[in-house]
Amino acid sequence: MRPMQDTARPSLRRVLGVFDGVAVLVGITIGAGIFSVPQIVARYQSTFFEIILFWVLAGFFVFIGGLIYAELGTRLPNTGGEYVYLHRAFGPFVGFMFGWAQLFIIRTSPAAGLSLIATNYIGHFVPLDGWAHTAVALGIIVLLGVLNYVGLRQASIFQNVTTFIKVFGLLALVVAGLTQVGADTELLHTRAEPTADLGPIGNIGALMLLVLFSYIGWDRVGYLAGEMKNPSRTIPPTMIYGLGVIFLLYLSANFIYHATLGMEGVRASKIVASEVATILFGPIGAGFVALLVIISCIGSINGTTMAAPRVYYAMSRDGLFFRWLDYVHPQFRTPSRAVLAQTVWASVILLVRQNFQDIVAGMTFAILIFYVMTTLALFKLRKQGLGEEACYRVPLYPYLPAVYLIGLVALIAVRGIFEWQNSLMDIAFIATGLPFALAWLRRRH
Repeated sequence: MRPMQDTARPSLRRVLGVFDGVAVLVGITIGAGIFSVPQIVARYQSTFFEIILFWVLAGFFVFIGGLIYAELGTRLPNTGGEYVYLHRAFGPFVGFMFGWAQLFIIRTSPAAGLSLIATNYIGHFVPLDGWAHTAVALGIIVLLGVLNYVGLRQASIFQNVTTFIKVFGLLALVVAGLTQVGADTELLHTRAEPTADLGPIGNIGALMLLVLFSYIGWDRVGYLAGEMKNPSRTIPPTMIYGLGVIFLLYLSANFIYHATLGMEGVRASKIVASEVATILFGPIGAGFVALLVIISCIGSINGTTMAAPRVYYAMSRDGLFFRWLDYVHPQFRTPSRAVLAQTVWASVILLVRQNFQDIVAGMTFAILIFYVMTTLALFKLRKQGLGEEACYRVPLYPYLPAVYLIGLVALIAVRGIFEWQNSLMDIAFIATGLPFALAWLRRRH
């Protein structure tokens, strides 16, 4: 039982509305993916039309996930997101394993990786080598940690501004591309045989994981439910509007990339957005895209730093994590120690690995595993009537969630078969939390 004085302890402020929620969703999701994934995806298929079909399918897939999370977030409108849903549906063990993976791989790895991408593009303006490159990347993580430490409102304003800039910057690129391309779509019809060699099914599985990586971020809105003015009225429109914006931007960007460079050109490029901008805007185009990528990465890191610490805070409140994290700063009214944990571990990953590909390897695979568990949680919560009854409800239940669940299992199976060694390593990393889970659960009982 908690001491009586806990009732008088500082609480998190409910300050976020729909616009703030959309800004967080869009801001986290549009990071480096749409600037770095399309040229890799082009290796797995032959034509633009095959590729765009998978972006559409992934968008539809993610939209179903957004509807599921909208119901879960309004059914259990508490700070912590998926941790809360899994803990309520399956108990503390599953909740702990999710939170463990969040802190030690899923949410801190992208912060470290995106800080490196941002620093790479800062190098377009200021030469950065060796320790200077690492110091700037580390500085980005620390400064955003400080911003979130001192107040959610300040971090939210920063998130709104960076989201506005990245959305309209990407729109400018798309509009300029449409103006330049006009009716000339000849390059869209070019064909090039796949260079990846995983076979038809393996190529599709690898491609979909890459595309889904670009969409990852929408799921973190529920982490902030405890700080939303009215979660039941904020979360559903946040999911719908935010995912709609991302879907249109991603399809448009892919259209411009392929209409400007063609299939071979996109595949051969290492910085596809920058090359397209250079063609469309001239020499200033490279600087424009470099600035856009920097802002996109920083905004995504900030959004993650806003959302992820709420999981660690919620776990600690339930006695399933370090008690030290169960703390709300009396002046700033933020889960300041949880923010500090996120910042420190992201910095450790950066210093130890210092490579974007290594940092994000397996992240999407690990997330998909917990997406499966979260979807199963929806079925269980519905069946048992747990949570708020006056919540948003997924349309066409149980068919839409079943389609989503089958798709997740298929992707996990394909990756597990065709890249079984990497998959085992990812699962082993998550499994490192098992002894800690048993220790905390024993102490709790």
